[in-house]
Amino acid sequence: MSKPVVAVVGRPNVGKSTLFNALAGERISIVKDTPGVTRDRIYADVEWLNYTFTLVDTGGIEPDSKDIILSQMREQAEIAIATADVIIFMTDVRQGLVDSDAKVADMLRRSKKPVVLVVNKVDSFEKYGTDVYEFYNLGIGDPMPVSAVSKLGIGDMLEEVVKYFPKSAKEEEEDTRPKVAIIGKPNVGKSSIINRLVGENRVIVSDIAGTTRDAIDTAIKYNGKEYVFIDTAGLRRKNKIKEEIERYSIIRAVTAVEKSDVVIIVIDATEGVTEQDAKIAGIAHERGKGIIIAVNKWDAIEKDDKTIYKHTSKIREVLSFMSYAEIMFISAKTGQRLPKLFDLIDTVIENNSMRVATGVLNEIVSEAVAMQQPPTDKGKRLKIFYTTQVAVKPPTFVIFVNDKKLMHFSYTRYLENRIRDTFGFRGTALKFIVRERKEDA
Repeated sequence: MSKPVVAVVGRPNVGKSTLFNALAGERISIVKDTPGVTRDRIYADVEWLNYTFTLVDTGGIEPDSKDIILSQMREQAEIAIATADVIIFMTDVRQGLVDSDAKVADMLRRSKKPVVLVVNKVDSFEKYGTDVYEFYNLGIGDPMPVSAVSKLGIGDMLEEVVKYFPKSAKEEEEDTRPKVAIIGKPNVGKSSIINRLVGENRVIVSDIAGTTRDAIDTAIKYNGKEYVFIDTAGLRRKNKIKEEIERYSIIRAVTAVEKSDVVIIVIDATEGVTEQDAKIAGIAHERGKGIIIAVNKWDAIEKDDKTIYKHTSKIREVLSFMSYAEIMFISAKTGQRLPKLFDLIDTVIENNSMRVATGVLNEIVSEAVAMQQPPTDKGKRLKIFYTTQVAVKPPTFVIFVNDKKLMHFSYTRYLENRIRDTFGFRGTALKFIVRERKEDA
């Protein structure tokens, strides 16, 4: 079941990043008093009581005038509306209720998405308590007083937020169709791929980077089976600095990846793989999704017998953290190899959900240990007692050892490679958890 997505929306300097860091438990965003300085990671997985959700900070506005504040607030709210399950709308008790708050509240109300109205910087309920009542005028529910800095009222706020989460997996179980997120930089051909697969111009395609306004889910039938494709193309370009466009693309990518089974990372063959591609790919890798790298515009490349080898080698080098990902060279323009995508999607979903019997797994690990002795430190050697698979999506293994400190990353990687040699697991990350056990246990 995918984690619910909670987006934090609000004017500059109301404390969105401070709240984000308080919930994420570490200083992930950079917080300064200058409006719009959120430059770092903008999403995090948050655990509270028995709930886990993805929190998205939609900050990062650098207003030059009131008009720009409003247009950027609107853009921000639109992203939150399109991608979030619950929206935290943040205001500031010290600045009071302002016109742009009311305008965003109108949009949020019309969206019919659950909104939790939060009034921040209420460090003293005695001092600011009565000022909170002013925010009832927004007409989107009871304002909840909090102080992100002092972490006051955060528990009450989260209690309100989680009320809107699905009560069980029922809603998701009803739709068993494979969900495929298509992510990548603006203008690499994400929408063109979907249009080609669907056979009609479902998504607006233009040469201007980021012309797709909303994340669009498109159902496509192939060989009698239905797939849901989630297009995450960036927002249309405005006179805004490049990082803002990137930020919005990343918010989209995070939320789409969260809801998907398989992620197709689209790379432009004419540009080659870039660091931004690596950043986007990292989102899918961290979340343990099935991954296919689709190199689009392959028809535009002059080829010889070494072309595929060179491109593959460069992709493996830049995306070295996900050597398991499947690579396919396609052309949305000519339709080259596109039908084969469906077979690959099925294979990757199957591998992402594969379970290995404990007995067979331990045989493989024992053989691997016999072939390459575990590391030692100060005369003490790592002993591996037992390995078992505890989860799927991604396949997750627990290795019981005598001393966790002796389990070097390189040895974990060695065991992973042996497991992959035997069972394949093409297109999916594997997760390993190392636990300590006493030798006589």
